[in-house]
This record gives sequence, C-alpha cells and structure tokens, in this order.
Amino acid sequence: MAKKPRIVIIGAGMAGLTAANKLCTSSNDLFELFVVEGGTRIGGRINTSEFYGDRVEMGATWIHGTKGSPVHQIAQQINALQGSDKPWECMDGLLDEPKTIAEGGFELNGSMIEPISTLFKNLMHFAQGNEASKWCSMSRRLGNKSIGSFLRKGLDVYWDSCKDHEELKGYGKWSRELLEEAIFAMYENTQRTYTSAGDLFSLDYEAESEYRMFPGEEITIGNGYSSIIEYLASVLPRDVIQLDRKVAKIEWDRCDSRPVKIHFLDGSFVLADHVIVTVSLGVLKAGICNDSGLFSPPLPSFKTDAISRLGYGVVNKLFLRLNGNRKPEELPSLQMVFHRSDSELRHKKIPWWMRRTATLSPIYNNASVFLSWFAGKEALELERLSNEEIINAVTTTVSSLLSEPHNEIMSDSNSNGFEVSFVDVLKSKWGSDPLFLGSYSYVAVGSSGADFDTMAEPLPTDVYHHHPLQILFAGEATHRTHYSTTHGAYFSGIREANRLLQHYHCVGV
Repeated sequence: MAKKPRIVIIGAGMAGLTAANKLCTSSNDLFELFVVEGGTRIGGRINTSEFYGDRVEMGATWIHGTKGSPVHQIAQQINALQGSDKPWECMDGLLDEPKTIAEGGFELNGSMIEPISTLFKNLMHFAQGNEASKWCSMSRRLGNKSIGSFLRKGLDVYWDSCKDHEELKGYGKWSRELLEEAIFAMYENTQRTYTSAGDLFSLDYEAESEYRMFPGEEITIGNGYSSIIEYLASVLPRDVIQLDRKVAKIEWDRCDSRPVKIHFLDGSFVLADHVIVTVSLGVLKAGICNDSGLFSPPLPSFKTDAISRLGYGVVNKLFLRLNGNRKPEELPSLQMVFHRSDSELRHKKIPWWMRRTATLSPIYNNASVFLSWFAGKEALELERLSNEEIINAVTTTVSSLLSEPHNEIMSDSNSNGFEVSFVDVLKSKWGSDPLFLGSYSYVAVGSSGADFDTMAEPLPTDVYHHHPLQILFAGEATHRTHYSTTHGAYFSGIREANRLLQHYHCVGV
C-alpha cells in the first residue's frame, strides 16, 4: 500500500492553522498531516488574555476592514463579534474625542491640533497612493527614500507656507514651531506602532503605496481573537497539533524517500515529504545568522538576501489598572505631546521611553484598564523594566500632564493638581520571546515589495526536481500587499495549502 505524503507545518499560528485547515478539509484524507508548535499554546502572535476580568489582546487586536476580510467572515460565521459575556478591549475607548495635552499641563484646542493632524493624514494618504496636493507634490520632487524623510519634508513645506503665523501665547515656554513639531511627532509615534518600524526613516517610501487595506471599519472581536484560531483548529483530527515541539534544524534535499528531516531540541526528529515553514521573519533572520543555521543546507542566497533586507520590528502593548482613588471617567483618553528627550524644557522624571508613546486610553468607555502602545527601542525597554518602574513612570507622566499648567522647568515634583496612580500592569514581550523575536514585518529602506514574493517561493526552485516542494513558506511576511496582518497570514496559509493540493491534483475551493 502506497504511503501517504507527509506534510509537517511548523507553527500553529494563523498561517499554519489556516494551511492545516485547508489541507484537512480539501484532501479527502490524502495526507498524513502534523502541525508542530514550539510553544505551549496555539495562536502564535494571536493571544487573547484577561486582565482584571477584562478580555484583552496581547498580540493581534483588530480586524482591519470589514469588507472582504476573511477574518471578519469567520468572526461573523462563528458569532464572535458581539458574543462576549465579558467586557473586552474594543474600539469605543477611542471613539470619544481624546484630550490632547502638551507637556507642562497645556490642553491643546482643535485650532492648534487640526492643521497638523490634517497635514499628517494628507501626507500619509499621498504616500499610500490615495490623494495628492500641491505641497505633497513639491515634497515628492525633492526625492524620498523613507517615509520618515518624506514626512519631515512635508512639515518643512507646511512651515514655509505659514511664515506669517501669529505668535503663540498661553503655552508657557512652548513656541509655535516647537509645539507643532511635537504634535507632528505624536502622529509619527502612532504610525510607528502601525508599521512596527521603530524609526520611520527606515520605512521605505516607494513600497508604501503597495500596501492594501480592506474597506470598512476596523473592529475588535468580542469573544477574543483566539476564537478565530480555535475555529481553524477545531476541524483537525486529534494529535495533529503537537505543542512544545521546538525545531532545532531543518534538513532538506536529502537522498531519501522523504527528503526533509526536522530535528527537535529534545533530540527527536520527523521525516516529511513537504514542510510549510510559518515561523516569524524574526526567527528566520536569527536562523540565517546563527552559526549552526536553521536550515541544512543553508537557504539559497536569493532567499537569505530577502530575509535580511526586509524590516521586522517590535510593537508592545502596556495595560495598566487604575488605582481606586480615581473613578475611570475622571481619567480621559489622552493624546500626549512631549518635549524632545534632549530638551532642557522636559520634565526630568518622565523617562525617554514614555516620550515615544502617543496615547493612553481606556480599553472601552469608563474602563478601569488603560492601554498604551510602544514600538522600537522603547518597546524593548518596556520588556526589561519591572512593573514598579513602569507604574512610577506612567503615574508621573499622567499626573504631570493633567496638572495645572506651569511654566517652570520641571525636575523633582509632579506639580500642583491632578494626582493619579496605577496599581498593576500587563505587558506583551514579543521582542524577547524566542519563538517570535518581534511583532511584524515592514518594507525597510533597501528592500522592496518583491522581497515578500521572494519569501513565498518554495524550495527547491527546480520545477523538475524529483522531490519538488520540499520547503514552503507562509506567514504575514510572505504576502506582498497584506504583510503585517492576520489576514495576510491567512491568505498565505491558503496559498501554500493550494500549492500542495494542486501538486497532488486535489484542488480545493
């Protein structure tokens, strides 16, 4: 009796479980299928948790667009959108107009914020290929390698057109230009969390217009993002998913009836005809730099070059529980505008890593749990800090911002006025987790969208090889137009499953 083709999927995240689901439901038991996961849970960078009775997302948070998203379709199908019996991290915490506070306790009105907000949005829309304007076109002619340089040139063009600004009054030591630059930096910091680029000067300008979003709202999932993962896994037979199976090496192109040999850290191994690798770009980067190497023989240079060129950053979320000395409604949703870290005007007790976050918001209206986002170096710093250090820093920052305006240079005291404190924190640690080593991919300066296509190419490349499709690649970093998203990971899992189904003349829908 002929043996079944054996397919091993490495990683039980969105891409891996989508591929497994597709293969299982479309092949009529043609394959011997395994999903090996290095961690002790399924979901990968999707990880729904709880914090003081509230459902929160440690990783993927939103369905990015409701029209056309496969994630939205699944969430609707399983009644996960509004089916929660618990309060959850949702969007209504951001629906109310936030208070924008500049360091020193100065609340900014719409006339101060709106021109810079509009400028930033228009610049990003233009970079994404959506619309143009006179000053955007002027900036483009100057040449742009990065989103960071493009944005700053746009700000310069704006300033050149507003030379006759009236003098700024009522904002202490803030000049108009310093304040406008700080507001602009606040939007840049938000953009860094969207892209995972710790520095927007490393984010490629030309590739930005290739990225695609689905139309419709961005929403969260009441039953938790993990409900999508559980649905995908529910069709798999028992024992298909094997947890705590950390891969040490992948041998391929072996002279054997099963040409791939996967070695695990515990010394065991499994032979396979095909392997779908869905590990993060961060793990692949580490795998090609490691002396021992994840792959044997090493991946061909066209593949390792793409892995090296593409960007992969860290984004972390910080949840804080408000002390009972304040009612939740007393602490508004905040947009925070800071002096630069090297400014003599800065509050000396607000640390550098707090100055690179833009918002602090309740996870829903009147929630006692608040959320801030961090990217890049400060996201890594957040992972290193103790809970006490984080609480002290955030408490100092928020109390200072919400106190009465003061003109002196702050040093040791919080100033007169608003006192607020937090009692506990929950934070993600994607950068230091060896199974991920970061959050999601982006097109770095020096790379291009074509590198995502290269990432997706299976090995060996010889279509006439007697053992084709030995190593296939899936995951958000293998999708050219939907990288960095769960639906991009989903599409990549479907793509690789269909590649194998077509190879065995068993094409699913």
